[in-house]
Amino acid sequence: MCSSDLAIPKGAGDGQTIRLKGQGMPGRGGENGDALIELKLAPHPVFTREGADLTMEQPVPLYDAVLGGKVPVRTPEGTVSLTIPKGSNSGKILRLKGRGAFANGKRGDLLAKLMIVLPEADEALDSLAQRVRDAGPIRPFRD
Repeated sequence: MCSSDLAIPKGAGDGQTIRLKGQGMPGRGGENGDALIELKLAPHPVFTREGADLTMEQPVPLYDAVLGGKVPVRTPEGTVSLTIPKGSNSGKILRLKGRGAFANGKRGDLLAKLMIVLPEADEALDSLAQRVRDAGPIRPFRD
């Protein structure tokens, strides 16, 4: 048997053991025993897995965070459009139901953690930020 013949069950997790009945070495009775394979999953460059849920960091342009808008989001099946609510902050988590991994026969969700991305050089934005800062301090913590 070569490794390409091994079927990994949908939703298999790190450390899970797969038993290949009768495909191990012969035992004392002359019959082949079972082969046991322990799965070791490599980390994904975009998604982290927590059970059936996947988490990712989603870059969002500043303008879409302030005004609201739609951004493309990578999912395991391809790109979808995600609606960003007006006034979103970095760290806000938006849930895409049923776009996660599989575990125990159920499909999880994709959790997109918003990360606001500033434009490289924007004089109008610099001017606006200066006017807002000059108008008075913004209190990030509410007492």
